Amino acid sequence: MEATNETWEAEFFLVGFPDLERFHLLLFNLLLFTYLLILGGNTVILMLIRANPHLHVPMYYFVAILSFLEVWYTTVTIPKMLANLLDSRKPISYRGCLLQVYFFHTLGITEACLLTAMAYDRYLAICKPLHYPSAMTPKSCLWLVAGCWACGFMWPVPEIILLFMLPFCEAHRIEHLFCDFPSLLRLACADVSTSTTIDFALHSLVILGPTALILFSYSKILSVVIKIQGSEGRRKAFSTCASHLTMVLAFFGTTGFMYIRPARSRPSYHDRVVAVVYAVLTPLFNPLIYSLRNKDIQEAIGNLMKLPPISSVTSG
Repeated sequence: MEATNETWEAEFFLVGFPDLERFHLLLFNLLLFTYLLILGGNTVILMLIRANPHLHVPMYYFVAILSFLEVWYTTVTIPKMLANLLDSRKPISYRGCLLQVYFFHTLGITEACLLTAMAYDRYLAICKPLHYPSAMTPKSCLWLVAGCWACGFMWPVPEIILLFMLPFCEAHRIEHLFCDFPSLLRLACADVSTSTTIDFALHSLVILGPTALILFSYSKILSVVIKIQGSEGRRKAFSTCASHLTMVLAFFGTTGFMYIRPARSRPSYHDRVVAVVYAVLTPLFNPLIYSLRNKDIQEAIGNLMKLPPISSVTSG
C-alpha cells in the first residue's frame, strides 16, 4: 500500500520528555551548550589535523572524517530537539520525519563502518608494521572512506521504502525525541511484522557485523601486544588503540541496546534515555577523547596556543 496524499501532507508530534515539562528551559540550555561543544570540539580537531603536517597520516585522516561525521550526525536531530523544547506542540512534517530518519541512519551507519576501518588501520599498524605503508596508502584510505559512505547512504533505503508504503493512524504522536524507525512503526495502521523483522535484521547486520570485525582486529592486536618485551612498549601499543576502543564501546554499546532488541522489550521512556546517550553524549566523546587522551593532538593544541603540551593527561 502506498502512502496516501493525506499521509504525505500529515504532521507528526514528538513527545520528548513530557514529565520534565517544567525543566524545558534548563534542558534547552544544557542541550544547546552540549551541541556547541560538539560543533566546536570537532571543528577544532578538523582544523588541527589540517594545519599540522605530522598529523597527515591515515589514523588522523579517519579521525578527521569521524569529526566531520559527528557534526552532521548531531545536526540532523539536535536543532529540531532544541526547537521542540520551546514549542509545546513539537510538530514535524511527514516529509521532514522521513528525511530525519534517513540522514540520521545514513550518518550513523557510515560512522559504524568508519570505526571498523579505523580498527583495520590499527590492526595493520601493529600486527603488520612492515606492510603498513604499502597497504594503507592514501588511495586505499580513500577507497575505505568511500565504501563507508556508500554503505551509509544505501543501507537505510529499504527501511525508508517500507515506511513510505505504510499507512499511519490518525494519532501521529511519536513516543520519541526524534523520528526513528521503531517509533514510526508503532504508529502504522497495518500489520508491521514483516517490516519489524526486516528492520531488526538490517540493524543486526550493520551493528553486529562491524562489531565482530572490530573484535577480531583487536584479538589479533592483543595477541601481538602481549608478546612485546617491556611494559613501555606494550603501553605505547595499547595507547594507540585506547581512544578508538572507547569510541567503539560507547557507540556500539548504545546503538546495539537500542536497535537489536525485540520490539516488545522496548519501553518508550527507556528508548528516549538511551537516545540521549547515542545521539547527544557519544558525539561529545569524540573531541574529548581525541584531545584529552591523545598525545599528538595535545601537542598540536599546545603548538596552536604556543604552550607546551599538557603532560599530566598524556595517557595516549
